[in-house]
Amino acid sequence: MKRIASFEVDHTVLEKGMYTSRVDGDVVTYDIRTRKPNAEEVMDNASIHTVEHLFATFVRNSPLADKIIYFGPMGCRTGFYFLVRDMSQEDAIGLTQQAFRFIAEFEGDIPGVSAVECGNYKDHSLDGAKKEAEMFLPVISKVTPASLEY
Repeated sequence: MKRIASFEVDHTVLEKGMYTSRVDGDVVTYDIRTRKPNAEEVMDNASIHTVEHLFATFVRNSPLADKIIYFGPMGCRTGFYFLVRDMSQEDAIGLTQQAFRFIAEFEGDIPGVSAVECGNYKDHSLDGAKKEAEMFLPVISKVTPASLEY
C-alpha cells in the first residue's frame, strides 16, 4: 500500500506549532502540534475531548464558520487536525490563536456535554483543557504563514 502523507513527516524533528499538513483542492488540513512527538508526555483524553468541544464550538460560531470542515484530535495525542475550506493562511492562524485564547479563558459549562449530545460525555476536563490552551498560547502566538511548512 502507498504510504499516507502524514507518515512521511519526520516526527523525530517535529516541534510544537502549526503546520500545513496537506492541501486537497480548496481544503487545507492544518497540523496543530501541541506536543513534541515522542519526547513529551501526550495529552490525556479528557483534556483533548474538552479542547475539541470548545475549539469546534468557537470556530463554528466565528465569522468564518462557513469555511470550517473539521477539528479533532490526532490518535497519537500530540495534537489536532484542523480542516478548512477556502480560507487564507492568515485567517486560519488568527482563528486558531483566538480559539486557544478562548479555551484558556473559558468559564462555565462545556458545550455539548450531555448523553444526548456526546458519545462519551463523562470524559471531560475543563481544567485540563484550559491548561493545554495556556501551554500552547506562547507557541501559537509565534506562528506565521512562513512557519507553516514542515
